[in-house]
Amino acid sequence: MSFLVETPADQARRAGLRRMRVVATSLLVLAAVVYLLTVRMDHDGVWGYVNTAAEAAMVGAMADWFAVTALFKHPLGLPIPHTALIKRRKDELGRSLEEFVAQNFLTEEIARERLASAEVGLRLGRWLGRPASRERVLTEIARAGRPALERMSDEDVEDFLTSLLLPRLAREPISPIAGSLLDSVVAQGTHAGLVDLGLDQVGAWLAENPEAFADVVGEKAPWWTPPWLDDRVIGWGYKQAVEWLAEVRSDRDHPARKALDDLLRRLADDLQHDPEVQASAERLKEALLAHPQVPRSAVAIWQSLKVALVGAMEDRESYFWSRGEELLAHLGEHLEQDPAWRDRLEGHLGEAVAFAVNTYGDELTQVISVTVGRWDADEASSRIELYVGRDLQFIRINGTVVGALVGLVIHAVSQLVT
Repeated sequence: MSFLVETPADQARRAGLRRMRVVATSLLVLAAVVYLLTVRMDHDGVWGYVNTAAEAAMVGAMADWFAVTALFKHPLGLPIPHTALIKRRKDELGRSLEEFVAQNFLTEEIARERLASAEVGLRLGRWLGRPASRERVLTEIARAGRPALERMSDEDVEDFLTSLLLPRLAREPISPIAGSLLDSVVAQGTHAGLVDLGLDQVGAWLAENPEAFADVVGEKAPWWTPPWLDDRVIGWGYKQAVEWLAEVRSDRDHPARKALDDLLRRLADDLQHDPEVQASAERLKEALLAHPQVPRSAVAIWQSLKVALVGAMEDRESYFWSRGEELLAHLGEHLEQDPAWRDRLEGHLGEAVAFAVNTYGDELTQVISVTVGRWDADEASSRIELYVGRDLQFIRINGTVVGALVGLVIHAVSQLVT
């Protein structure tokens, strides 16, 4: 079985190789004809120079023909030692080429240097600055994303959840991670937006439902209090609740906010260090994950998400396309104008390239020797000759010309010393 496929470019190379062979062989034939025509002429005059030059040209042409041919095959089919070198040493050549590539190309230093000189960040920024490029990126994402989403069936998702993800989560301690995450959220104030949202929703509900508030509070009033007193207390309580929520919403340093932060910090610390709290959190997690409704709810969420994503990818007026266009334009602008962004991107790329080279470099270069080892020796020799043989024919041509010139010099020297 052949692992080498001939391409149109190979056919052009083969035609060029044939032409150069014809030229080199024609020069040898011309030298032979000249030699035969002048061999019996008077060698004391100009014909001696011509005959000697033709003889030396033949010697040079034949010597270089032998040298070039010996690389790829046995000259005239004779098993002369140290001929057909590529056929006999194909595997060794493959290993040598593997070592050469590994030592001179697939090294971390060279990879980082080439990556730095390529200015990937700047080029990517300029490329993303063109609307056509951004549209192409989104088109390719949609083209690959739609089939990927559609191939993921609900049964596959449910099986993944029930057989792999949920059991894994059940075994994995969640308390330390949750505590550390909560501690980081409180320290950075990330939860402030969520608190504001909650206050806004409660305030809006109170503003729209004063009667519901009165009904809830009224149910707790003593039976013996007169209705007019209940109404006044409920009205005052409603006003205080609305004003208190507004104060908490507008004041970032409100005592209620600080109290909530203190509570969250204590909870974060307990989740990380208190065995009882950790055990309670783990029991709650296990009970939640073991509930049969969890995988069904997750699959339902996945179904809705998949439908929404597929629909958004198909509709060029959707949020997916408009927001994607904005994000890519923003990324391109920063990469083109902000050196810090480029440095971060190229730093991450450099680390990725270094990891790939250091981890998989040997496996990548082994592809060379393995591939060469799979080649048939005769076919490999023929293919290598196809790529370099045309240039090697110039060695034959040069040998013929140089041989003729050396013959002239030798004949001239012999004339001078006799």
